[in-house]
Amino acid sequence: MSVALVEQPWRVAGKRLAPAPKTLDVGWRGLWPALAKPGLPVIAGGRSAGARVACRTATELGAVAVLALSFPLHPPGRPEKSRADELLGAGVPTLVVQGGNDPFGKPEEFPEGPYGLVEVPYGDHGFAVPKRAPLGQEEALTVLTDGVVEWIASLG
Repeated sequence: MSVALVEQPWRVAGKRLAPAPKTLDVGWRGLWPALAKPGLPVIAGGRSAGARVACRTATELGAVAVLALSFPLHPPGRPEKSRADELLGAGVPTLVVQGGNDPFGKPEEFPEGPYGLVEVPYGDHGFAVPKRAPLGQEEALTVLTDGVVEWIASLG
């Protein structure tokens, strides 16, 4: 398995907000040929805005699955601005890994759909857990990694 970590230009520039979705999608499409090697299935993935990009472009680019970390279901405090259509439209097996206290959408806020969901208890949008939580940061990361490994194995 190969893993590519992509640091988004807007993050490198120190900006807090991502540019328009279409702009992000163009950048992802440009990177995809370097990832898609003959005979090597690719799981598209991302965190936050990157998870949205992966969902929107998965079928178009030929991904076999999507790993969506901290999918921003809605802006904080604005559940009426749902982005569920992007998640539900991925068109390939999808796993969402979501912090239990993520202000962009707690696991119980997600609609039913054709995707798996792993909750990182007490985790925020970056999967950090409060010091007062009954599980530590290492345990939270184990929940995340175990869930992802199990899901990847289930893909065959």
